[in-house]
Amino acid sequence: MTKAELIDAVATKSGVTKADAERVVGAFFDIVTTTAKKGDKVAWPGFGSFSTSKSKARTGRNPQTGEAVKIAASTRMKFTSSSTLKDVLNPKKKK
Repeated sequence: MTKAELIDAVATKSGVTKADAERVVGAFFDIVTTTAKKGDKVAWPGFGSFSTSKSKARTGRNPQTGEAVKIAASTRMKFTSSSTLKDVLNPKKKK
């Protein structure tokens, strides 16, 4: 789904204009980004949580040449789905 398709879907589902939907979705992502930058977690019960994890600096390999490459430490965004969302995505089959 593209950004435009997401905005259209949110506008249709919530009964607001596309401009209002775009502002709300944009604000959501801004808040998640700002909160994650501070090192805090954003959780939505029944859906999941957004958090960060840190990776240490390490040495990798260039796959084409095999040459050692230094990879800097970084902060990564992580999404963990809730058990409710997992159940929706993976329904149990009846035997």
